[in-house]
Amino acid sequence: MREFDADGLLVCRYQASIFERSLIKTECGSAVFIRRFMNSDVAAHLDMSTFANEATAPDEAFDLIDKQYGPSTYGSERYSADELYWMGYLYRYWAYVYGTRSSNIYKKIGARDLRTLYPAYHTLDPAQAIERIAEARGFSLAPLTLDEQVELLRRIRAKHARRRIA
Repeated sequence: MREFDADGLLVCRYQASIFERSLIKTECGSAVFIRRFMNSDVAAHLDMSTFANEATAPDEAFDLIDKQYGPSTYGSERYSADELYWMGYLYRYWAYVYGTRSSNIYKKIGARDLRTLYPAYHTLDPAQAIERIAEARGFSLAPLTLDEQVELLRRIRAKHARRRIA
């Protein structure tokens, strides 16, 4: 776990502004944009923690995502600017402080599920909101030990082996 510092604040505000601007800059639904963003090279670059030294204009992120995935008009539901800002900030805070990749966070809680938590959690400190989400979803925020990683891999392999037999 990393201390939330000035660089963290900068990168959280940056991602929050990208999410908020997605209302203007994209034609796809908000959940679609968030899925694409959280799995994009842009998010992976932000995960590397070198952002403060290489900051670009938020609008460039949309060009990079379109270049990676192609433009999209899929989805029609658009979230409010406040919801999007909060979601962008919270996702990035989570990645920054806990050292977790954006794509892994998105697998734990997708855009539609996170949006349902906005009314109850948006006034909480981001750390408190993340802890409550983890507790409610039944996963730990602590990194897995090597033994836990090996055990997880064994369970995944066993599950896939059972599927092949059936």
